[in-house]
Amino acid sequence: MRILVLGGSGFIGPRVIRRLLERGHEVHCMDIAPNAPSLEDLRDDIAIALGDITLMDDVLEAMALSQPDRVLNLAYALGAGEDDPHPQVRLNILGMDNCFEAARILGIRRVVYASSLAVYGPQRLHGERAVVEDDPRLGTSLYAASKIFNEHQADWYNRAFDMAITGVRPANITGPDKVRGSMDHVRCQVFPARGEPVQFPFRDGMTLPLHVEDIAEVFVRVTLAAETQHTIYNSGGESLSLGRLADIVRGFLPDAEITFDADEGGREPSGLYLMDNSRLVEEFEVEYAPFEQRVMETINEARGEGLPSVGQG
Repeated sequence: MRILVLGGSGFIGPRVIRRLLERGHEVHCMDIAPNAPSLEDLRDDIAIALGDITLMDDVLEAMALSQPDRVLNLAYALGAGEDDPHPQVRLNILGMDNCFEAARILGIRRVVYASSLAVYGPQRLHGERAVVEDDPRLGTSLYAASKIFNEHQADWYNRAFDMAITGVRPANITGPDKVRGSMDHVRCQVFPARGEPVQFPFRDGMTLPLHVEDIAEVFVRVTLAAETQHTIYNSGGESLSLGRLADIVRGFLPDAEITFDADEGGREPSGLYLMDNSRLVEEFEVEYAPFEQRVMETINEARGEGLPSVGQG
């Protein structure tokens, strides 16, 4: 099968591409940064094209030349502030529309895209329960509003043109090389791994991390499906406080310098941290690696030169 990955040089994209190649699929990638180091070890195995998803001609050309059976859109702005909304709107909304419209024009029915847990807004708006896909989308940040609109865009194209567009709502994706977006859960692992201190306001601040390798597998399975039973899926994740994450890290690094200004006060302003992913698990038989194992892997990948691995043997 031939798959076109839009925005393949980012945090998730290279991991998705590797898994697709391992399964024997042909992969094409369009990215605004085709020379990104993250794609270096993949260059001999995939076709990489320079392209800007906010430009319709670029997207049409990439799809027309690659003639994919599936399109996966991972091109979006993550972690940007709200003081300059125009670039985010162009990328997250116009870029998504270019993806859907180009696929429609060229008769590519199956498209998969990244939404976000941000669509739900903070946990306090839903009570102390795990949200499901049909719960209200109450997010009000620019990023959340963009992702909510993306889901509407997908629904419109599915209804109007009988397309099969599917979205995935990732949780707080974590891993050693993440540099933008939700970062506290990353800093809590990576800084101690490098022997650096890290400090947070609240021990009870909640998060919902999911390792990048696990979400990469989710995107691969959803993308390869000929059809999906639903148009949107929650990824789920490991619901825990930063204090609990710090304890897990100290299990591997007893001398880790992780401090908190206060034990309480972080739960109320926390983002979403309870998410039901039964729909995804039942349909795609997804099974995530144990979270503590993923913490150990993140620490070891983040360790600097000369620092021994942890948790081995």
